[in-house]
Formats: sequence, structure tokens, C-alpha cells
Amino acid sequence: MIKFGTGGWRAVIGSDFIEKNVRYVAEGIFRLMEEDGKTDKPTIIGYDHRFLSEPAARWMAEVFAAHGMTVWFMNRSAPTPLVMHTVKKQELNFGVEITASHNPSSYNGIKLIVEEGRDAPVEMTERLEAWIARAETEDNVDCLPFDKACDKGLIVYRKNPFNAFIDDILAVLNVDAIREHGARVLFDPMYGSGTYPLLVILCTARCTVDMIHNTRDAYFGGSLPAPSSQSLGELRNRVLEGKYELGIAFDGDGDRLGIIDRDGRYITANEILVMLYWYLHEVKGWRGPVVRNLATTHMLDVMAADFGEVCHEVPVGFKYISSKIDEADAILGGESSGGLTVRGHIHGKDSVYAASLFVEMLSVVEKSPSTIMAELEQKYGKYTMVEDNITFTVEQKSTVNRMIFEEQKIPFFGKPVSRVSYEDGCKVYFADNSFVICRFSGTEPLLRIFAEAADEEIAKGYIQAFRDLLALQ
Repeated sequence: MIKFGTGGWRAVIGSDFIEKNVRYVAEGIFRLMEEDGKTDKPTIIGYDHRFLSEPAARWMAEVFAAHGMTVWFMNRSAPTPLVMHTVKKQELNFGVEITASHNPSSYNGIKLIVEEGRDAPVEMTERLEAWIARAETEDNVDCLPFDKACDKGLIVYRKNPFNAFIDDILAVLNVDAIREHGARVLFDPMYGSGTYPLLVILCTARCTVDMIHNTRDAYFGGSLPAPSSQSLGELRNRVLEGKYELGIAFDGDGDRLGIIDRDGRYITANEILVMLYWYLHEVKGWRGPVVRNLATTHMLDVMAADFGEVCHEVPVGFKYISSKIDEADAILGGESSGGLTVRGHIHGKDSVYAASLFVEMLSVVEKSPSTIMAELEQKYGKYTMVEDNITFTVEQKSTVNRMIFEEQKIPFFGKPVSRVSYEDGCKVYFADNSFVICRFSGTEPLLRIFAEAADEEIAKGYIQAFRDLLALQ
């Protein structure tokens, strides 16, 4: 069955991500729109650089057009944040992005975006899955050929759809400070679709920008299109060799951010969140809490308490972060996997805005990220996160489910446990503000174990304790 996880539907190309299934998804989305009485406005369809992304976008558009719906079709590949921004800015009911985000190149997928530019909520994706299943059973999806739909005005190309997105980000940046500082930046979009908007923003602010991996490559150079420490070795080396102030990297669809500082140090997503919260609250003078998911650094909790604010914890899935930002009027929210957004911007992850804001921060305070982070650690303590991703068989998944979520067994850690939460996976909290969480990925067939502690070896010990309990070596 076609299932929507935390980041939409993702499937292996040629196995499940095939034309027939894409059209089933399109039919299901239309029937969902129809059920909710929301077929009166255009639906925007974007796509990234992956293999089959543009054809899949056309297949979806042909199904919508066959039902008489107007489709706004991107005239070039587009990052997910742009589609979300367009849905919000143009007050559309729905948008679709063809992407598998940071998954391996053998995957592609479909992300559904709803009113105000939000990720589709669980209740909606569950109804969508039912409509898709019905479409599969009936196996009778109408399509209007793309060119004919264009001739009838049902498919309309969006001319330069980046304008409003870029202008809205520039409007809230301290462009004068960035221009005065004149940063030299090396940008690695990782062969993805986020190249154009950040390049325009940085060049408009008079930064010197050089680029690597900025052409289209559906195989992402043979690497995983995720801006992690392991995948950014070339960016790190080139930043050092070229004496750049900063290296910036995006994932495949431009919603996750990676940073390399001038010393070649990889700045983790947790550190990016901590620094930006400090900058927005203490330097720019914004006031409000912060939101993180339950697999993200607890340093934000300590910092928020020092600011007289609150750090809100939510389940994994950016829809929960964006909802809590609105509810609590939080300054920003993010996750340890590299995604964040800021109050007043879109309700989804946006590496374009995050990277631009990071450059602003360096331009205003005129310190390197490592220096800023060292000063924050001196005040709030050191927090080190370790992650382990484990593949599993069907039998192993059943065992993990039984032991952790039915019998609710936890390992012996050699220290007292403060509490255990099963809100999303199994999270164990300790009195010293460290934690370990074990949960199944919502986008890949992986068991993820995250642990954070003041010392890396302690965090690794938490993970090994879970491996030993589950006999996963």
C-alpha cells in the first residue's frame, strides 16, 4: 500500500515509484480535494532534480487536468520551501512537490502541502491513503495529455515563481550588515534544486559566492544528498584550501542545511539551531520560546530557561514544529536532522532562509561559528549528540515493537532514569539533561537511535545499551 510518513510518500524508483502509482496518488489527492470542497483554486506542482521528478509532475498534472482543475506548473526545478511559500502567499488550498528529499537517489516521492503552506496533517494523509487505495482498486484514472491541457489553459506555467519567495526573505534580512561584512562563501547545493534562490540572495547582499556540485545530477554524484559531516568532505577541503569564511550545503530539495566554518569544522544542525536562537533572541531582540522535536538538543531547553522562555518538545515531523510555533508564538523551531523555520516565514523547513539568516548572524557579530558556539558552551555546558541508524528484517522489527513498545522494556544504563516517554518512539530522560531515543524512521526502513550527553562516550554507551537489549549488533 502507498503510505505517507513524516515527509510524504517515498518509494524506490522502478519498484513502487512508477507511473501507475503516481497517477493513483494524483487521483487520491483530487478525490480528497473534492471531498473537502477545495477544487476551486489552482494546485501548484513543483519537482526537484531526481530521476523521474519532472515526468512524475507531468503525470500528476494530467490527472488533475482531466478533472478540470487548474494546475500551476513550475517552469524549472524548485525546492520544497518555494512550493510551500507559493501556497501560503497565493492562498492556495494545495501544493505538491515531487521529491524524496535527502533519501538515496534510488528513491523518489510525493509531498503534499496544504493551506498556509503546511505539511499535510496525519488525519489528512490517512484519508488520502484510503482514497489512493480506492483508486488502485478501481484502476480507472483519467488523464488529459499534458500539451492538450496546456492548450485548454488547465496547465499554466509559472513565470519566474522565485520572485516573491526571494523578495520576502530579503525584506527581513539585515542586508546592509551582510553587504558591509562581505563574506566569502562556498556553496554546495549537492546537485539539488535549492541553488538559484540562495545564490540570488547572497549575490544581492554583495557576498562573494563560489559553487560546487551545482549542475543537475539525478544520482547526486553517487552520494547521499544529505548535508551531513560524512557527505561534506569535499566542501570542507575546499573551504580550507580557498580560505572561505563559510561553506553552505543543502539537501536534494533545499529544506535541510549543513554548514562548514572557516576552520573546516562541521557545524551540526543542533548547533545551528542553538546559535540562531541566541542570535534572534539576544542580538536581534526577538522575544519568545523555541520549539524542537524530541530527537533534538536539550541545550535549547537550558538556553530558553536562561532567557526566561520555554522550550517546547514535539514529536518528529515538521508539521508538529510549525503548529507549535504558531500556538506558542515561538521565535523558531527545528530538528537535529537539519531543518528549521522562523516565526513569520513558511510553516515548513527552509534552508534558503536559514542559510541567509546564518550569514547575517556572522556579518553582525563578526565571529566564526566555532567561536560563537564555544562561548555558548562555556555558559550553558557542552552537549554532544550521537546517532545510529540500523537496518532491520521484518522479524527484527516485530521483536523491537514487542520489546520496546508492547512490553516497554528499557536497557540498564547504570544510572537513574528520570522518566520514559512513548509519545513518539521510546525516549529515556536522565536527571543530568541527557537522553536517548529509539524510534522507527518515518521515511526510510531504519531504526534510529539518538543519544545526547555532556560526553560523547556516555552518549555512545546509551546507544550500545539499546543495541544490547535488542540484540542488534
